[in-house]
Amino acid sequence: MNTVLIIEDETDLAELVAFNLEKEGYRPVIAANALSALEAIRDTPPDLILLDLMLPGMSGMEICKLLKGKDKTSQIPVIMVTAKGEEIDRVVGFEVGADDYVTKPFSPRELLLRVKAVLRRAGSQEDVSRLINVGPISIDTERHIVQVEGDGVVLTTTEFKLLNNLASRLGRVQSRERLLKDVWGMSHIGDTRTVDTHITRLRTKLGESGEMIKTVRGFGYKMERD
Repeated sequence: MNTVLIIEDETDLAELVAFNLEKEGYRPVIAANALSALEAIRDTPPDLILLDLMLPGMSGMEICKLLKGKDKTSQIPVIMVTAKGEEIDRVVGFEVGADDYVTKPFSPRELLLRVKAVLRRAGSQEDVSRLINVGPISIDTERHIVQVEGDGVVLTTTEFKLLNNLASRLGRVQSRERLLKDVWGMSHIGDTRTVDTHITRLRTKLGESGEMIKTVRGFGYKMERD
């Protein structure tokens, strides 16, 4: 049974989400603020986090950035749930490591579909256990470890799958739509900028080696050895 941590200060909404998750066979845990959320994560790391953006004390953005910056919690998928729907909020959410984004109001069915998709993606065993080396980048697909010139790089689950996808198809151009399907596992119609945001973040984390990820104007991306 997958544990889903709901970080939401609106009690009625949190209980409604928990009720629907429980009906689908998940184990929901509710935290109303950052302190109780971080304690819950420390005691029993969840399989997925539903994170509200507007929280008392520490914002959802700050919590996500904190979790994604630590080795022990960087691989926990995060779906941001917020009333803010402007593009800038989505972009910032992805930049701090969110794996998906749902805006209020949302239907329980939509949320459950996104939870299922993100968990499937995070737990996918499709990658063959092997090492992929591209220049100074080493990717351990079994242990989900990435190193650049021997130094570890902390990636989110989505960033790892994106890098693995490009590296395993070295030299082959991947369209944004194809990357959305293969990495995100669901259709983000009209939202191909999600790919662009994650590519930018991935390049930054890889440092100079990120230059091996090439932009193919008007189409998508490919990875090549310099």
